[in-house]
Amino acid sequence: MGGDAWRLRTGLAILLLLALAALAAPGVAALLGVDPEVPDILARQAGPSAAHPLGTDELGRDILVRLLVGARVSLAVGIAAALASTVIGLAAGLLAAWRGGWVDAALMRLADGLLALPALPLLVLLAAMDPAALGLPRGGALSDVLRIVLILALFGWVGVARLARAAAISVLARDHVRAARALGVGEARLLRRHVVPALGAPLAVAASLAVAGAILAESTLSFLGLGIQPPASSWGNMLANAQDLVFSAPMAALWPGLAIALAVAGAMLVADGLRPRSG
Repeated sequence: MGGDAWRLRTGLAILLLLALAALAAPGVAALLGVDPEVPDILARQAGPSAAHPLGTDELGRDILVRLLVGARVSLAVGIAAALASTVIGLAAGLLAAWRGGWVDAALMRLADGLLALPALPLLVLLAAMDPAALGLPRGGALSDVLRIVLILALFGWVGVARLARAAAISVLARDHVRAARALGVGEARLLRRHVVPALGAPLAVAASLAVAGAILAESTLSFLGLGIQPPASSWGNMLANAQDLVFSAPMAALWPGLAIALAVAGAMLVADGLRPRSG
């Protein structure tokens, strides 16, 4: 139990520090007097200094500020995609467990079909689509974030739905739930008071894992040029821009890679700390 608490506290601490760093981005940019999107050709690939604590990138933009701005994007995508996937998956899983029959069969066959599809190629294909085809406005970091969240939620709900269905079927078979039904408790109240609260722990684990997966997916899409578009900053496109500088300016690639690893590790530690243990 002590180990679980340590993992949970460590993961939460990492995510909290990253969130605070993201919130501090405008203040740090103002303090340093830099704009993360404006190139400065005369300061290209400069080393760490008082003006640029982590140096500058291939266009002379401050790496520290772009890293903090990228944290806002990656954490926003991770949390929003995880929440959307959890809500959709919970609704689908509860509906399948509650109604059973053909509703259960149809939802689970849909889930099986999505699981059978190659996720990464489909993510790349959908990310390359015109935003207007997804009902989103063209251009801007916000549009890119909404597009990625929508795409990730389209696939991310499946695992949550299967987990919620299995847990809900188990809870619905318990004696106290059967007794509540026999006493005439309405189905909506039954689900709200007895079933959903019992799903809290497994759903929290699934949501934490979804955050890690969404951050990795956003970074991958941005690295491939299909996610957050320049000049807006994200960890993925910072890595893409630095791939030609691995030998001449390796720190430009190290910092965004380290940020991605920390964020994913933090979410995974939270999930591991929340995971129920047998015995």
